Amino acid sequence: MNAFTTDDQRWQAVQTRDPSAAKHFVYAVRTTGVYCQPGCKSRMAKRENVEFFADASAAEAAGYRACRRCQAKPAANRRSDLVARACRLLETSDNPPSLNQLGTQLAVSPFHLHRMFKDETGLTPKAYASAFRAQRLRESLNDGQCSVTDAIYDAGYNSSSRFYESADQRLGMRPRQYRAGGNGATIHFAVGQCSLGAILVAQSEKGICAILLGEAPEALLEQLQDQFPKARLIGGDADYERVVAEVVGFIEAPALGLDLPLDVQGTAFQERVWQALREVPLGSRASYTEIAERIGAPKAVRAVAMACAANRIAVAIPCHRIVRRDGDISGYRWGVERKQQLLARETALS
Repeated sequence: MNAFTTDDQRWQAVQTRDPSAAKHFVYAVRTTGVYCQPGCKSRMAKRENVEFFADASAAEAAGYRACRRCQAKPAANRRSDLVARACRLLETSDNPPSLNQLGTQLAVSPFHLHRMFKDETGLTPKAYASAFRAQRLRESLNDGQCSVTDAIYDAGYNSSSRFYESADQRLGMRPRQYRAGGNGATIHFAVGQCSLGAILVAQSEKGICAILLGEAPEALLEQLQDQFPKARLIGGDADYERVVAEVVGFIEAPALGLDLPLDVQGTAFQERVWQALREVPLGSRASYTEIAERIGAPKAVRAVAMACAANRIAVAIPCHRIVRRDGDISGYRWGVERKQQLLARETALS
């Protein structure tokens, strides 16, 4: 039973520095703008300057900051703050620091930093840095205001030769091809039918780059052409149609699973969201809020929803498993009805 239901009881716990009260409330001091745990060893405040809150989140919502001495901020929040600081260091350093260097700057062991970072973002620090640099490169190439070589160095790559070793993996094609809307790249595609309507599956040299759903095959092809306006699109390939059959089979019978290489191209944030989506088990659902929390960005719920909407690889990156906090099924790039059908089939298996 909670013994700290009145302000008098809470103030008594503060005066006696009762550590057992920490699970029940925090107190804030108006004159300092700081909130503390009841057992904090800081100098005792005057009663008239003290107010009580159910938890740290409520205190922060009222404008107070956490006491550094008693570390009043919950461990989960401290972990998120630490990972956020690590992200900023990776984003702003000319040469992304190594895991050991990052740990030294943040005063945490490399082992724990690696584990926390992956738990919060779904990516390792190295993968996050690579995704962020690739996004900066995409932005420079799309802007067209500098040469490919300048764009590579501006994005943080200290060697163009090292970048070109992984260019296909980061962009799905060579950088000059990417700048030119896929010019010179070869993308195989095929169109089929499933219970959800028309389906188009496209694959670059690196993997599946699009799974599109819709009513008319022609409209899906137009979407693919808009995405890669200058790529060489090859359709009607009998061998590739077997890949489409595998995707259709997964849609009709989710228990079959889908094991195809993906060519994922997005911003660093989008890739974090999409990786978190792929970790939502078959037959399960998660809210946009939960995904935001899993990637260490609890306030970025709207951005998570936008990342889901930007996903071009239906079912393989299962954005259909993401629902509103109240469980309402809404917001699907290919229509709410298709989302409902996909979830109904997966739920029947669980």
